[in-house]
Amino acid sequence: MIRLATQKDADDVRRIYEPFVRDTAISFETTPPTENEFRERIATTLEAHPWVVYERDGRVVGYAYAGAHRKRDAYRWSVDSSVYVADDARRRGVARGLYTALFGILEAQGYVNVYAGTTLPNPASVGFHRTMGFEPVGVYKKVGYKRGEWHDVQWLSRALRPRPDDPNPPVALADVRGTAAFTEALAAGESEIDR
Repeated sequence: MIRLATQKDADDVRRIYEPFVRDTAISFETTPPTENEFRERIATTLEAHPWVVYERDGRVVGYAYAGAHRKRDAYRWSVDSSVYVADDARRRGVARGLYTALFGILEAQGYVNVYAGTTLPNPASVGFHRTMGFEPVGVYKKVGYKRGEWHDVQWLSRALRPRPDDPNPPVALADVRGTAAFTEALAAGESEIDR
């Protein structure tokens, strides 16, 4: 089932994310966050933005979340997104389902644009984002140094909905939680996952 994350999911989220930090340049963090750090990250994110998890057999095997794209007011309709899936849950539509649910919630909140960055080379991530409707924006050349080398990051963007001429500001996550649009977003995400 896809649902909003809680602080109780912190250890499962840590377990999924840790190998990306420890063993790859996919994440630019160099020290894996602790369970307590993830509790704080989840709580802080949920103050305004969605963080969804996919739970299978009582264990979280994937998660996706969004956060502010930039701090200045004119950016408030745009968010950055990330998705991570455990090794044993890949290639079953979990990432697609999580992003589908996440994007539905974001749209219900009134967001317009979503951005994602991926360390290069990473054809799986680039290909996945392209299938989710993202288009390349550009590449930050040699922007991060990890594991003994400099890495490029490609940024991609996707419109969540048509851009209004005079948009209302996005609403808080609490304002859409429990609404029909919220429930439909979770159901749409779940329908993407192979069981």
